[in-house]
Amino acid sequence: MKVVGVILARGGSKSIPLKNIRVFAGKPLIAWTIETALESGLDRVLVSTDHEAIARVARRYGAEVPFMRPQELSTDTMGVEPVLRHAYEHLRDVDGYHADALMLLPATSPTRRVFHIDDMLDIYARGGVDSVVAVNETPANHTPFWTLTRQEDGAVTLYGGKPLKHIHTRRQDFPQKCYARNDLGYILKPEQLYDDEKPNLYGNKVELYIVKDAWRYEADINTIEDWHDSEAKFKKILAEERKVSRRSVPKKKQKVASKKRPAQRRSKASKR
Repeated sequence: MKVVGVILARGGSKSIPLKNIRVFAGKPLIAWTIETALESGLDRVLVSTDHEAIARVARRYGAEVPFMRPQELSTDTMGVEPVLRHAYEHLRDVDGYHADALMLLPATSPTRRVFHIDDMLDIYARGGVDSVVAVNETPANHTPFWTLTRQEDGAVTLYGGKPLKHIHTRRQDFPQKCYARNDLGYILKPEQLYDDEKPNLYGNKVELYIVKDAWRYEADINTIEDWHDSEAKFKKILAEERKVSRRSVPKKKQKVASKKRPAQRRSKASKR
């Protein structure tokens, strides 16, 4: 099974200009996603961009940039499905390469680690699903069961219009768990990008990859405040990984130099 990692990186970011190549924790932002993807079990890693500077940085860090994305697919209103379809069709029609699946890796989530990608690949490889989506379990206050809305007539209700008096008083009484996408990754079958009803990433049978310790790894950089928060979080992750790495390296056996007994000088008396 051939799975291709695709990183989308257009040059027209408005909130943080050229954020994909802005230095983040010592490297261009996109470099972290490229390096992580290259260390994983993905078969190929390519970047779809419309900007030459981003393309140069992507190639420098080892990603393939086999084409420049057309301008009509690079507007800030363009969805990801047509862009992924363009990348897939280039691989198929120009390279003669038939990917069995694509893995979308947003560059704005640099905190993902290699094991996240490999765990998702393992889930997909078991078969029987159209997609795998990385998610966090939703905190109780962010679920629909404790979310309040105001209706057109001004009335405050639970999400969906249910009267507030029917709210669950304990989270343990929620009828089901809720999950939120965290953008660490999406694996999908290419044919879903051609769905007649609505091209999409998910298909009919979706499996979730529920991220453990999600608070450590969740990051979505859209504003400069997001940037600073995510960078501080990521630097902490890197420091912890370096500490673990140092502990796992066996200490070199120190060579104990044999102490040679200094030659005794013969006293003048002994010479006589």
